Amino acid sequence: MKSLKSHFSLITALFSILITLQLFLSLDRVIGAYEQRLGDNYGIVVVSDNNLSLAFFQSIDRAISAVEPLSPTRMLQQLQQQTGDSQINLMTLNLPHFYRLRMAHFITPDAARALGARLLRDGAITRVETFAQQHDTVYRLLQLFKNVVSVLAAVVLLVTSLLIIKEMRLWQFQHRERMNIMALFGAPVWLRSAVLFRLAIVDAVIASVIATTVFLLVDHYGWMAQLLSLVQLQPTLFQPLHDVPLLTGVAISLSILLASMIVMGHKEEV
Repeated sequence: MKSLKSHFSLITALFSILITLQLFLSLDRVIGAYEQRLGDNYGIVVVSDNNLSLAFFQSIDRAISAVEPLSPTRMLQQLQQQTGDSQINLMTLNLPHFYRLRMAHFITPDAARALGARLLRDGAITRVETFAQQHDTVYRLLQLFKNVVSVLAAVVLLVTSLLIIKEMRLWQFQHRERMNIMALFGAPVWLRSAVLFRLAIVDAVIASVIATTVFLLVDHYGWMAQLLSLVQLQPTLFQPLHDVPLLTGVAISLSILLASMIVMGHKEEV
């Protein structure tokens, strides 16, 4: 009964670590998808007296993925309707060219400012609007969210690791007499501690299987996908080919590491 209780405690602790790790990976993918959407919607407005092409802008920065000419016709038509001035459309002949630059990925506020400065250094461009203040606010919020999630994951990892060490010490006390007898007969350390390592690896595999099953069920029934669809995001939260080996490897590696710490800290009774 005590052995089953120890198994349950260790499996629960490892399961908590794996759930936290997978949630961290899933949140990172959600944030990545959100950044991608922000990058798709983000644009730098450029004003020029010349007709410019995508190749021209990419010669300044390869991160520029597309160029959209902005037509002032709609605004002029609205202005004409409001003022009744029929000559307003003639203003289009004297207006400069307006462009919206799309980026291949979500860039930092500093990168946006640096890109704006490089664009302005070209004589063909007369004005650049990077919307740096709004971009900076969104970017800092994303970074704050990432940091909070990282701190929470680190705290869970620390607390559960201490719990695992405590459970392994209980195992060690249960098998202390047998280990001391084997030590008297000259058995090497790895052989005396084989039971501890075997139990740690078996529980790590069981915790990995349970965690994988939980996330496969969540992914199959689409519970998280329904929530993310409310914010128009559809990232792949659980990637079995990548995540299952990662979860299993982390669980086994952590179990072996903590078991090794217990074994190295054990003092033989004389």
